[in-house]
Amino acid sequence: MAREMKTKPNRASVASYFDGIDSEERRRDCDQLVAMMQRVTGCEPIMWGPSIVGFDRYHYRYASGHEGNMCVTGFSSRKPDISVYLVADFDGRDALLARLGRHRMGKSCLYIRRLSDIDLEVLGQLVAGSVAECKRRHG
Repeated sequence: MAREMKTKPNRASVASYFDGIDSEERRRDCDQLVAMMQRVTGCEPIMWGPSIVGFDRYHYRYASGHEGNMCVTGFSSRKPDISVYLVADFDGRDALLARLGRHRMGKSCLYIRRLSDIDLEVLGQLVAGSVAECKRRHG
């Protein structure tokens, strides 16, 4: 029996999600991320699950047969970092990460403490490169 995905788009309010963030600086950072990701994707933000602010969507299917939908890019305010969701690998990613500033990188999750620690132009290029690669792979 296939399990239902927990992370899916819903009608929850992005503004309400931001209202639940204690730090004023973090709320401002999230507002900046929304503006940048809207410019890059041309899409409005929507909540995916209870805590991911996502932009656009794509359908994936693994060789195992597992399939689903996910946002093309997005972020979540976690403690203590903001998690930015990117494609795991794309041309130029490592060179951009080297210029980004203070961060940690998982397979496809970029962890940033605060936007003042990084170069926002480079972050925009990372998001744009990730979006382009996701669309190339998934149409």
